[in-house]
Amino acid sequence: MINPAKITTVLPDSIAAEIGFEAGDAIISINGQQPRDLIDYQFLCADEFLELEVLDTQGKTHKIEIEKDYDQNLGLEFQSALFDRLIQCNNRCPFCFIDQQPPGKRETLYLKDDDYRLSFLYGSYLTLTNLSPKEWDRIAQMRLSPLYVSVHATEPEIRIKLLKNNRAGQILDQLKWFKKNRLQIHAQVVVCPGMNDGKHLEKTILDLAQFHRGRIPTVASVAVVPVGLTRFRPNQDELIPVTPEKAQEIITQVQSLQQKFQQELGSTCVWIADELFLIAGAELPPESHYQDYPQIGNGVGSIRKFIKEFEQTVKDYPIQSCSTPRQFTWVVGNAVEKAFQPLVKSLNEISGLTVNLVALASQYWGQEITVTGLLTGQDLRQKLTGKILGDGILLPSVMLKQGEAIFLDDMTVAELAEQLQIPIFPVSNVQELLSTAMGD
Repeated sequence: MINPAKITTVLPDSIAAEIGFEAGDAIISINGQQPRDLIDYQFLCADEFLELEVLDTQGKTHKIEIEKDYDQNLGLEFQSALFDRLIQCNNRCPFCFIDQQPPGKRETLYLKDDDYRLSFLYGSYLTLTNLSPKEWDRIAQMRLSPLYVSVHATEPEIRIKLLKNNRAGQILDQLKWFKKNRLQIHAQVVVCPGMNDGKHLEKTILDLAQFHRGRIPTVASVAVVPVGLTRFRPNQDELIPVTPEKAQEIITQVQSLQQKFQQELGSTCVWIADELFLIAGAELPPESHYQDYPQIGNGVGSIRKFIKEFEQTVKDYPIQSCSTPRQFTWVVGNAVEKAFQPLVKSLNEISGLTVNLVALASQYWGQEITVTGLLTGQDLRQKLTGKILGDGILLPSVMLKQGEAIFLDDMTVAELAEQLQIPIFPVSNVQELLSTAMGD
């Protein structure tokens, strides 16, 4: 069922604001068609002449005619990108993070989507195992490219074993479909030791590289990512974590293939997630290695990019001293502790500013090495209680639900601040980090 597209925000100085749209109104149809998602809405609203059927907050229906420039935005934001049902995942991957969470948390943490629309709009990964012929046709007709695809293995029996879905073995035929329709994907391979590593990983990467050819390569990029495991996973013996030795083995294997691809294809093609270098205790590649960061959303080059942004922002920052002494605790996952030490040193060279880096592993998830985004409120409370924390905690907002001050364990920032008796300052980028620390 398609629901009316409920409006949450009317942007100021927009066409919608001028007409008088309000948050809570909902769009039923555009030029006689009911949009099923944000993709339909954007496509239908590109026209110069629009007739909208709108349901207002009082339950009354209105017809509104709009004349505008082609492709001009109306200035509306919606409660959800999907106005119909979410396409859910029917795979049973043993490494799925959704299944590795404790019960009883907020409902949205347990939604297992495999929706191509969210992949196109936001870069979330899908497996292609849940698409009906109608959806395949829509992808081709609307040129929904690139999509982000969890491949994991190209050998049918290996991928079927990983996804626990007999349709998972069709991946190479699906890639041929993308090539035929001149559409692109970005691929990821989550390496599970003993299942898709070694010769299977090499086979997968070589198969994907065959689609990385031509002016518009079908496979635009490949990311190799370590499996992430928590103590809540249902089948404890089915998967084993990536050890430092295994991480180094994967790095060596993939770097050899990268050299091959550079010579044969003129492109790196396959990229290694930062997390593998961190697990191995190895140096990250130089910034030049990452080209245009095609897999930044998968943690490929994100640390190098952050370091570059940090160095440039500190260099250009107008104030090089604090008017009054200030001291902060900067909390991160212990995976980035080594990489962030030079940044802390740079901050502490600012006169009057002291920043102490606290790098934590997550006991909540049962991990020895933890990326920052997986730290929970309980982890911080357990490790920081009774510590001298200075004037406040600098908290990377990647730990929080987007748009809300709540951790993965459902603890809120306000609750943690009250329990630690210290102000907590979520920061989403280098500029916010510096301005908060400096008191601007």
